[in-house]
Amino acid sequence: MAIVLSNSSGKPIYEQITEQIKSEILTGVRQAGEQMPSIRTLAKDLRVSVITTKRAYEELERDGFVETVPGRGTYVALQNRQALREEQYRRAEAKLLEAVEIAKGAGITEKELTGCLHELYGGGDA
Repeated sequence: MAIVLSNSSGKPIYEQITEQIKSEILTGVRQAGEQMPSIRTLAKDLRVSVITTKRAYEELERDGFVETVPGRGTYVALQNRQALREEQYRRAEAKLLEAVEIAKGAGITEKELTGCLHELYGGGDA
């Protein structure tokens, strides 16, 4: 599993793990029914606490990305990938709306905000 963690990102480690696994599922890197690493294995590989990986898996399960089968492990959930993508899109849209409201209140122009988004998104390289 290619999860990259950053202590300086400002996001909790469990959230970084959750976001990256969601991305792998939404982009098809991880397929429905595929077994996930155990909580302990992932914790060891990432050099984080078991509590951190457990919380990430709980978030993934709550959001419908994985299913845990007692005594067997955790698996990528059978789901409608398009529905999950649309849900993530709605969440991003809500955050962008919040950013627009803040920008308008601060007198930041649409062009400035768009430039900021472009830069944050990777300058169009993605």
